[in-house]
Amino acid sequence: MIRTRFAPSPTGFLHIGGVRTALFSWAFARKHAGTFVLRIEDTDLERSTPESVKAILDGMHWVGLDYDEGPFYQTQRFDRYKDVIQQLLASGHAYHCYMSKEELDALRAQQEANGEKPRYNRLWRPEAGKTLPAIPAGVQPVVRFKNPIGGSVVWEDAVKGRIEISNDELDDLIIARPDGSPTYNFCVVVDDWDMNITHVIRGDDHVNNTPRQINILKALDAPLPVYAHLPMILNENGNKMSKRRDAVSVVDYAAKGILPEALLNYLARLGWGHGDEEFFNMEQFVEWFSLEAVSPSASRFNHEKFMWLNAQHIKAADNQRLAGLIADRLAAANVDTSSGPALADVVALVKERIQDLNALAQEVDYFYAKREPQAADVEKHLSGDSRERMLRFADQLAALEAWSAESIHELFKPFCAEEGIKMGQLGMPLRVLVCGTTQTPSVDAVLALIGKDEVVRRLRA
Repeated sequence: MIRTRFAPSPTGFLHIGGVRTALFSWAFARKHAGTFVLRIEDTDLERSTPESVKAILDGMHWVGLDYDEGPFYQTQRFDRYKDVIQQLLASGHAYHCYMSKEELDALRAQQEANGEKPRYNRLWRPEAGKTLPAIPAGVQPVVRFKNPIGGSVVWEDAVKGRIEISNDELDDLIIARPDGSPTYNFCVVVDDWDMNITHVIRGDDHVNNTPRQINILKALDAPLPVYAHLPMILNENGNKMSKRRDAVSVVDYAAKGILPEALLNYLARLGWGHGDEEFFNMEQFVEWFSLEAVSPSASRFNHEKFMWLNAQHIKAADNQRLAGLIADRLAAANVDTSSGPALADVVALVKERIQDLNALAQEVDYFYAKREPQAADVEKHLSGDSRERMLRFADQLAALEAWSAESIHELFKPFCAEEGIKMGQLGMPLRVLVCGTTQTPSVDAVLALIGKDEVVRRLRA
C-alpha cells in the first residue's frame, strides 16, 4: 500500500511551500487509495514551540488536507531512536566521537585556510589496524554514522530523474548529540522506516539530505522509499519566497480573504499541470495527479493569476457558506445584518464582482445601511434638479404593489422618457442616494433586495 507523509518542523508558521508539499503527498496517497501521515518533526527543542504546532494543525484543518494517521511527534519517540543508535553502534555502522566543538571549529578553519572543503577528518572513526586517540576526560561524545567511503549514492528521483552523489562528498554525520538527543536526519530515517513510508515527497532543499538518509537505511537493512523532490516556489521577481517580502503563511492568506480551495488549486498548478486546466476542485486534482507530471523546475507565484483563481472559486462557492465566512468581518465593521435582506441573497448578487472575502464583506454593507457618499459623487450626480427628480421616482416606487427587480425595471424607461433624461441620469443618482456609491450590480436588483420601505426612506431622507 502507498504511504506518504507530511513532516513539518514546528519552528514557525505553516507556509505555502509546506502546504504544496502536503497537497502533493496527500493527493498521491488519495490517488492510490493509500495512507497519508502527519508527522511533527520537533527535535529542535530550542526553536520548536507549542504555538507553531498549533499553527500547523490549524493550517492543515483550514486548507482541508485530512490525514489518516498522526500527528506523530518525534519528541515522543526518543527511546526508539536511542535503541536504533545502539543497534548501529553494535553493528559497527556508528561510533563515538570525542572531538570537541572547539577542536572541530579549529579543524574547519584550517581546512578553509588551505582551500579545502571543511569536513570532519574521521579522527575517531575506527578502522582495521588504526589506533584511536586516548579518550579525553570530561568530554561527552557525539555519535557519528560511519558513512561509506568511495562509491556513490544513486537514486531515481520521481521528479528530478537520476541523481548521483559521491560518498566522498558526505561527512560522517552526527546522529546523536553529546546529551544523547538524536539529530534530524537520523530521526527522519527511523520514522520513515517505522511508519512504512513508501514515497517521500518533499521540497528539493532536501536533496542533499537524501544520500545520507539512504546510507543509514541501507546500514539498517531497511527498505528504501521512492524519493520525489519538488521544485521551489519563487516570488514574482524570481527570488525565494521571504517572510519579509511575501505573504507566505497560510494564516496570511486566510486573513486576506482567500478561499482554501483556491489556494490549493493555485498551489497545485505551481510545478504541475493537466493540459490547459486552470480551475478545478480537489476531486479532479486527485484524479489527474501524477508525480511524472511534476516539473523539476522552480515555479513563480503570480499574484494576479492567483487572485483571478480566487474570484472563480468565490463565484462557484455556495452563497450560504460565503455568508458565514464574511459574518465575522461584517461584525468587526459594525454592520448589523439581522434586519434587511438575507445575507446569502446579497452575496449571490454581488459575488460576481469580487476577488476576495474582504472585498465581499465591504461590498455588502450598503444593503444594510447607506454609506456616506463621496463629495465628488454627490456633486456630479445630485446637482441641479436631480434631487427633486429622485423624490418623484421615490413616489413611483412607493406606489408599486409588487416589489421585485422586474417591476422596478419596468419603471425605468417610461420615467426617463417622461423626465427627458437618459438611464444614466436616473441610475447613478439612485445608486448614490440609496447605496452611497456609484459601483453596484444592476440597480434594479439592488433596490429589490434592500426592500421597498428602506429604499423609499433613503430616497426621501
